[in-house]
Amino acid sequence: MEWGLVTLNKLATTFKPYWSENGIFIFILTFLWIVYFWENYLSYRQHKEYKNAASVPPELAGVIDSETFAKARAYQLDKSYFGFWAGLWDQLENTVILVCGGIPFLWKVAGNICAHYGFNPDYEIIQTVMFSILGSVFSSVVSLPWVIYRVFVLEERHGFNKQTPGFFIKDQIKKFMVTQYLWLFCFVVSLVLMTIYPDFIAPLFDKFTPLPEGELRTQIEALAASIDFPLKKLFIVEGSKRSSHSNAYFYGFYKNKRIVLFDTLVEDYSPLNEDSNKSETSEEEKDKETVEETEKKPKKTGCNNQEVLAVLTHELGHWQFSHTTKYLVIFQVNLFLNFLVFSMLYKSQILYAAFGFKMEKPVFIGLLIIFQYIFSPYNELLSFLLNALSRYYEFQADAFAKAKNKAADLRSALIKLNKDNLGFPVDDWLFSAWHHSHPPLLQRVRALGKID
Repeated sequence: MEWGLVTLNKLATTFKPYWSENGIFIFILTFLWIVYFWENYLSYRQHKEYKNAASVPPELAGVIDSETFAKARAYQLDKSYFGFWAGLWDQLENTVILVCGGIPFLWKVAGNICAHYGFNPDYEIIQTVMFSILGSVFSSVVSLPWVIYRVFVLEERHGFNKQTPGFFIKDQIKKFMVTQYLWLFCFVVSLVLMTIYPDFIAPLFDKFTPLPEGELRTQIEALAASIDFPLKKLFIVEGSKRSSHSNAYFYGFYKNKRIVLFDTLVEDYSPLNEDSNKSETSEEEKDKETVEETEKKPKKTGCNNQEVLAVLTHELGHWQFSHTTKYLVIFQVNLFLNFLVFSMLYKSQILYAAFGFKMEKPVFIGLLIIFQYIFSPYNELLSFLLNALSRYYEFQADAFAKAKNKAADLRSALIKLNKDNLGFPVDDWLFSAWHHSHPPLLQRVRALGKID
């Protein structure tokens, strides 16, 4: 620890001539724009892949049909255009806030509101809470048009959106209310949320029900027992009310593990309440529904039982190799280093002055400046390294499934899920290396072995 502090002090002395208000501000603003142009360059490379890949890759010929490939290509192109304009707006908004002194202005507004209710500047915690709430409200209002367009235009156009306007509004309100509490916690929350989020917070948004007794449940329990996975509960979540995207995950500490399947992952799954409602309809209505379903029968989505088992075997591979625990250790080490540097910088008057605070040094503002702006170069590098580690872990989990004789089913499941989610199988290598936490489909298919 002492060696680290001496080293940091030496670095601070070396760069002291450049440690000025204007120098800090110009550096941060310049870096933000460099990152923006770099991200756009990568997005442009990927956009060219979407434009130029007009036919199904040879590795997926006969597995992905031309119609699905064309739909996936159109979906990714639309997301690419949307991402460009949304990113440009976000960058301009951030620049205007910094250049025009938006942060100190909002801090002053928060102080005025607190003063109106009898809290003077000595009540910094109260002012910090008010600043956070105002910032969240501003961010939510400004980003709302983009969120609405993404959900009700882009996702709707490609058949993914399942939300009604009323459901969307309630969802946004819930998310906003939950967000107001999350910023208060650091290390303790990172541990506690792993347990309480699925049990208490997630049910606010989606309905979790035990997976019904049957072949799939029996097979999953047998799979868990075969590798000594301490499975305690097995749920299926009705995520189809919000979106037709699919997923599966497990959570819980030590010997208290739960597995959650999205209903969109399971082929031909229908909620129990829908089945009961159908049983109450008249025979005439049933005949009418059967005719209508036959006339307008959609393409089958989701995975069969063996493919679901293969996906879960992959997820259990993450548990087998302690990937979650390793991520937690990395996160805590990173958190410690972040707070160590914060403790050395947050009292620097020059740092606050660079952002328009001439006399005040609010702790929360120091936290915002240091973590959001000073740490930007470090966070960009860390994000890249974590993505590389994540892709390695994904290959490792795939290899675990392959060792359990699930390669063919996992390969089939990955292709089906890619089709269902209109994922595009062709990626620019540099864009993928920088952005993707999961390997592209073609790389995973090749690693699993030759297509039958």
